[in-house]
Amino acid sequence: MAPSRIDIEHDLAHAEKLRELALHDVMEHLESDYSGASTPGLYTGEGKDDAPRSPVRKPHKKNGSPKVNGVKHETDESRLVDEKLENADGEHLTSVKPTAGFGLALRQGRKESLTSQKTEREELVSGRKAGAGWQRSGIRFAPLNVPLQRRLQTLLVLGHTLSIALSLMTFFFLCAVPIFWPILAPYLLYVLFSRAGTSGELSHRSERLRSSSIWSLFAGYFPARLHRSQTLPATRKYIFGYHPHGIISHGAFSAFATEALGFRQLFPGITNTLLTLDSNFRIPLYRDYALAMGLGSVSRESCENLLSKGGPNKEGMGRAITIVVGGARESLDARPRTLRLVLQRRKGFVKLAIRTGADLVPVLSFGENDLYDQLQPELHPLVHKLQLLFKKLMGFTIPLFHARGIFNYDVGMMPYRRPLNIVVGRPIKVMQQARPDEGYVDEIHELYTKELERLWDEWKDVFAKERTEELKIVY
Repeated sequence: MAPSRIDIEHDLAHAEKLRELALHDVMEHLESDYSGASTPGLYTGEGKDDAPRSPVRKPHKKNGSPKVNGVKHETDESRLVDEKLENADGEHLTSVKPTAGFGLALRQGRKESLTSQKTEREELVSGRKAGAGWQRSGIRFAPLNVPLQRRLQTLLVLGHTLSIALSLMTFFFLCAVPIFWPILAPYLLYVLFSRAGTSGELSHRSERLRSSSIWSLFAGYFPARLHRSQTLPATRKYIFGYHPHGIISHGAFSAFATEALGFRQLFPGITNTLLTLDSNFRIPLYRDYALAMGLGSVSRESCENLLSKGGPNKEGMGRAITIVVGGARESLDARPRTLRLVLQRRKGFVKLAIRTGADLVPVLSFGENDLYDQLQPELHPLVHKLQLLFKKLMGFTIPLFHARGIFNYDVGMMPYRRPLNIVVGRPIKVMQQARPDEGYVDEIHELYTKELERLWDEWKDVFAKERTEELKIVY
């Protein structure tokens, strides 16, 4: 017969009373343990109804703890005691009776836990804070709100610095397109056999391109300024000797390959040509850019043609050429706040001036060496020797330089924004000789060197205030 609802409620009430009695019994044992009282013997509680009492229990016997090496240790069985309670349905509830030292152990355990946590906190070792390195980074990045003019200046200088590389990339890209092959094949033959760079006729020169306002942005990047010591009559011919070479000779390009610094205003009636390596006129596309800018080859044939053709008398009157005298060798000595000129053994330009009857004009560029940093030969002698060997074999060398970047101020191949002041000295008049006398060559060379030293001594405290050494003429 199924139990009625009343019977079920009666059984649930009885089970609840048994749980309360069991809880009361556990609390009595805990109080007895904490107060040091002895464990009570029998359980004699009675229910309020006619339900049978809990079975009589015998007092638990305290077993001695096992000894290990003469020391008494408690086991899990001695610390934990099971209390089994049974309800009317025969279901058992199990509780855990603590041992006599449970309270003391509990208090000691809490104290040890707190002490352990404190010790652990004291011994914590932190790692590197994320992002901390960027706060102390040596690289200074350019802000986003840079004026448009400065962005355009950077773009122009970057384009000129990479002009050879960009020309070659464009040419090889065109070679990959078959439709351009009928044009590129004859163009390559023209580049190989053209004499436009040495003829001295300047037929490819574009005054419109040279006078473009974009070069004002280029020169304003540093910024650069051109200064003259005295006027030069247009009835003579001239050889401008540019010093120092620096890494890329940005000052020479600004002053003598463009009209950004006002060359025609400072020296009216004089047509000047900046000279570069003859091999540059064999580079596809770049040679057309160089010829349009009025550049010429630095070969002997080109120099003599430029100084003997053109002008009002068709014999070179009013013509001028600019030679970077120190060449690639001098670029290896280009260091900020120093000025070392490779000049002692450079007498070929003096002989050229005597053969053509051109006056020599020294030009000193303050700040050219400050535009880049490079490896120092004293610290890297093996690298320096390899650079000299490369220069001997190939005619040019590759300085291992660095400066700033496009979007930062410390790492990259862009030149630093440092002022360039290009000072044109006084002309040294030369008597023309078909076969230059060695004594006369040495005399003109000495006068030229003294004029360079005069320019340095006169303007070093104005344009080279942060120099670390004086002018040195070597080799």
